[in-house]
Amino acid sequence: MNVLYISISGNTRSFVQRLQHIAEEENKKDSNAFIIHAKEIDDNTPEEAENEPFFACVPTYLEGGNGLDNGDQEILTESLRDYIEFQDNPELCLGVIGSGNKNFNEQYCLTAKQYASQFNVPFLADFELRGTDNEIRSIYQLLCNKWQAATQ
Repeated sequence: MNVLYISISGNTRSFVQRLQHIAEEENKKDSNAFIIHAKEIDDNTPEEAENEPFFACVPTYLEGGNGLDNGDQEILTESLRDYIEFQDNPELCLGVIGSGNKNFNEQYCLTAKQYASQFNVPFLADFELRGTDNEIRSIYQLLCNKWQAATQ
């Protein structure tokens, strides 16, 4: 399974690395279990066409407004949006996982929800900050199910 992500504070990177670790553990028990191929996108990543389906994982960084009825502006994560927008990449995106801080109420995971809307893909799951072990295991199973359905 392929996961594209961006990490500003390190929380999303930690989540994806722990997701990879769980996948590796599962693969040791069952060689048919899916492993995670992760690709971190940053401002210096050249846009390129993906050739396999992927999931996107994005934190929420916004400024201005409340994000619902008086606007917002995505900050710091635009390079992932630009990467996904490149060529046919949107057609390969299987869904979006969002992260954020629940203290921001309605803005929690808003960037991921906006990506899902823009790219017409499902908002699959969310986690707060670095995610709990239970969240990571649950999201891994969800991704496995989605991946299997999409690639068979």
